[in-house]
Amino acid sequence: MPNSFHSQIKFFNHFIQKKNFWIILATDIVLLVLAHYLAYEVRSEKSLSPLELHNFISIMPVILLIKLPVFYFFGLYRGMWRYMSTNEVLNLIKATLFSFLLIVSYALFVNRFAGLSRSIFFLDAIFTFLLIGGYRFAIRYFFKNVTGSRRLVPDLHLRETTKKRLLLVGAGDAAEMIIREVQNNPSLPYEVVGLVDDNPNKTGLKIHGIPVIGLVEDLEEHIVRSAAKEVLIAISSGTGKQLKRLVEVCRSTGATYKVLPGLSELIDCQVSIRSMREISYRDFIGREALQLDHDAISDYLQNRVVLVTGAGGSIGSELCRQIIRFAPKLLLLFDAGEENLYTIQMELEHEFGFSACLPILGRVQDVSLLEKILSRHRPQVVFHAAAYKHVPLVELNPREAVFNNVLASQCLIEMSIVYNVVRFVLISSDKAVNPTNVMGASKRLTELLMLACARGKWDGTLFQVKPGAPFQHTTVFQAVRFVNVLGSSGSVIPLFKRQIELGGPVTVTHPEVTRYFMSIEEAAKLTLQAGAMGAGGEIFILKMGEPIKIDQLARDLIQLSGRQPDIEIEIKYTGLRPGEKLYEELITQSEGIKATSHEKIMVLLGNGISYAALNRQLQALMQAAQEHDSRAIRQVLKTVIPEYSPEVEIEHDKRMAGVSQLSG
Repeated sequence: MPNSFHSQIKFFNHFIQKKNFWIILATDIVLLVLAHYLAYEVRSEKSLSPLELHNFISIMPVILLIKLPVFYFFGLYRGMWRYMSTNEVLNLIKATLFSFLLIVSYALFVNRFAGLSRSIFFLDAIFTFLLIGGYRFAIRYFFKNVTGSRRLVPDLHLRETTKKRLLLVGAGDAAEMIIREVQNNPSLPYEVVGLVDDNPNKTGLKIHGIPVIGLVEDLEEHIVRSAAKEVLIAISSGTGKQLKRLVEVCRSTGATYKVLPGLSELIDCQVSIRSMREISYRDFIGREALQLDHDAISDYLQNRVVLVTGAGGSIGSELCRQIIRFAPKLLLLFDAGEENLYTIQMELEHEFGFSACLPILGRVQDVSLLEKILSRHRPQVVFHAAAYKHVPLVELNPREAVFNNVLASQCLIEMSIVYNVVRFVLISSDKAVNPTNVMGASKRLTELLMLACARGKWDGTLFQVKPGAPFQHTTVFQAVRFVNVLGSSGSVIPLFKRQIELGGPVTVTHPEVTRYFMSIEEAAKLTLQAGAMGAGGEIFILKMGEPIKIDQLARDLIQLSGRQPDIEIEIKYTGLRPGEKLYEELITQSEGIKATSHEKIMVLLGNGISYAALNRQLQALMQAAQEHDSRAIRQVLKTVIPEYSPEVEIEHDKRMAGVSQLSG
């Protein structure tokens, strides 16, 4: 019931101006009179006597004066009955029972049921519910199956045949939502004609009138029987193996098939037919949706100023999409790429309706720009996602890894301390574990910077922003170590897809190379959750499943495109690229791993060196980078990171030496 009498009056004034209100009200009056009359008829089992007729006429105004206001206050005149649901039915039950109690109370206290039968009122309540409810259901049925007089037009049947006949795989909650959406929205170009499921006990059952016609293993036969034009795999929480099997069954039929996205991809977790899409490899990963502690995340993001570096990148942009769910006061979008920055700004503003964002075009290592941003907007939370991540490119251009990965992180860390950022979350990589390439070494170096600052003391010796003796700070520094992110700019999948489009060959470095994978949505949610955990100095990682062979990934992508690997599309092995490992690692030997309060997240407590000692070594690294000396860069990295074991061919150093001479 509404919270205030004034809101009821406002609704009443609004609805009395509508024609439909008066039609419903007049019909209800007739039905209420009929319900009470039927109660007398059933009670007496013969024509009403003069006394019963007198009682009927006498009590009827009282019944109407009680039931109509009660029905209104329980919302029976505010809903659109063409969309009647269980909520409306419950409201009708409540209104009927409440009005029954009021009428019985009136009869008891006014005339002690003189001349009135108590059973009349019970029967009246039953007939009231049946007639009023039946009338509402008739309205819903009319608009759902007849759609007003338009459905009586002869040529409408021809238009209906243009709808695509859809067969659903899976007879669970997701399928129920899809069927309900299709039936309630006649404008959708689909008609659900049946369901199939692995559970034989469901065969013959119906969901909203749509039958489960058989088992998945007989899908091809069911497609022919139902004349389905498209198959939708309506299972949003299945495992990767389950989905892969279903895709193979669908592919064998030759029919067009699509899938619903996993719950981790759905920001609001609401399944809709509009979200159906082509199968992608991320579906085969089949990882469970990461459950978030929304209250904890909201505590540090809601009504806060949040800065995201690399906001236009694949990971940064998804971070922004997830962050706005928690209503930050201002979201600062920092990126060096003009097009990416503009794209995420327009998406947030026009697709998500979030206008409290400010795009900042620039490089994080621009100290003057960074200081201006932090001093003016005072962000409380910083997510540092900006970095070069492509291993072979960074291996050929180690200078850029130093400036864009290491120096930029150092600038942002120092500025965050100076301007009292509350929480700083660094996006790291599994390549930082026992690195064999410059990219991994640069990310490990940023982790060491984070660990050094997390000790609680800092000495601003690089830029002398706040010179003097070391002082205590309150910024909480943390890192999140990612594995390979599906669909990110450094992912191999876009390359494989492009090679398949061109007819091959698909290039795989080694038949045994394996990698761990996570989706972009999963990576972003892990980052937000990590920001709400720990007291500083932690490196968070996600519990991973089994690693995936890149060779098998390529073969699956080829099959998803409808072609055969090694027959229609060649797979060519090119050998490991400079700095690449055969197998990826998640932790180093010196790191202790512990469980956290979140079942999917683990924390590493690594050992770092002091910031002052680390800063002195960084000076030599910056000097080598300024001189374009790739060999010296690797030597300094080896000194700072003993576990770094570069495996770079001498030709690459010669090539970069040539670049250095040209630029000098």
